[in-house]
Amino acid sequence: MSLPIYRLTCQTQSYDWGKVGLESKVATLASNSGVEIDTSKPYAELWMGTHPNAPSLVMDDNHTPLKSLIHNDPKLSSEPVYKQYNGDLPFLFKVLSIRKALSIQAHPDKTLGANLFENFPENYKDANHKPEMAIALTPFEAFCGFRPLEEIIHHFQRYPELATLIGDQTSQSFIATAEDPNASEDKKKQALKSVFGSLMNAKQEDVTEQIAHLISRLDASSDEPIDKLILRLDQQYPGGDVGLMSSLFLNYVVMSPGEAIFLGANEPHAYLSGDCVECMAASDNVVRAGLTPKFKDVKVLVDMLTYRYGSAESQKMNPVPYGAHSHVYDPPIEEFTVLQTTLKADDQEKHLPIQGPSILIVTAGSGEMTGEAIKTESSFTLGEGYVYFIGADCPLNIHAGKDGVTTYRAYTLPTFH
Repeated sequence: MSLPIYRLTCQTQSYDWGKVGLESKVATLASNSGVEIDTSKPYAELWMGTHPNAPSLVMDDNHTPLKSLIHNDPKLSSEPVYKQYNGDLPFLFKVLSIRKALSIQAHPDKTLGANLFENFPENYKDANHKPEMAIALTPFEAFCGFRPLEEIIHHFQRYPELATLIGDQTSQSFIATAEDPNASEDKKKQALKSVFGSLMNAKQEDVTEQIAHLISRLDASSDEPIDKLILRLDQQYPGGDVGLMSSLFLNYVVMSPGEAIFLGANEPHAYLSGDCVECMAASDNVVRAGLTPKFKDVKVLVDMLTYRYGSAESQKMNPVPYGAHSHVYDPPIEEFTVLQTTLKADDQEKHLPIQGPSILIVTAGSGEMTGEAIKTESSFTLGEGYVYFIGADCPLNIHAGKDGVTTYRAYTLPTFH
């Protein structure tokens, strides 16, 4: 009986915001698994999965598409997962290397996704939702969710250009509601929606004028992190992008390696810099409204957001220990979970059988992976950038080499309703 473990060739995506050449973690991982790297080109994403825009292939004589492999053998997924997801993977696994800020965006829930796909298929390519999770590989920056209301009020005072853009009446109404101890949570969220919507719908000439005022007033030597961020975003998106002002509403989250954020439906976010492992539901649905030359859908974005607010630290996920050397990142959705394993030299870790399909990538170090099946045991080399598909119910032993090894493994489990 052969083991359900297959090494994959995975494709990169070159977007303007990616890190260039071998400065990119994406490029170094891809080069170590055989992809030829152009050192003048940005390498933004490494895709691992069955997405038709960059499908992974099995390293066999036929270069079998991973999607075909899974579709043709229900046992690789387990029967429940195979039926639930029509013989495909419900997630797309990625590594991202970010040189310059991505767009301020949100992803629709399933109901809104279906509605947008039906009515605006030229902009929204499928009917699914697209929850995401990002785990930092290097120091990582992101916008994630709305700041506490008192921080936003402070920004109205510190950055008067923001209040000018929004208008005194709307600004003062928001402040009065946010500071009212008797105001309900719903009323505060409505006030936040009103003031954020006023910003996002401001006239472009007014946005350009007020950002010019703000940039000329800020001191490049300031120690204030948000000042430095605003100046950096203006260099990346010159000419008055309203997304720069959004940074005064959204949490500025700074993550160390191993820290993670989950980006649920209808929550505003943007990745700003660094390298991360990302997992998402299989969808292309994005509603953008700033820091981008792409199509912006401000009305949909303003209407769809939940307007939940809280601290930057509250946006981070708490992984759960798994074994002696691993952690599980388990977001509140059914499509994916990620298991991270970090071993020092000559350590080992056992992964018990998982009742669904998984994809494993080695992000650092080297070692060996042993899989087990009935009367069969085989070893597979682990090297930085190596990617494997692992079928359901296959126990693994991971052995670190002399430099240790770090792996990330995305998987899905059957959902029993």
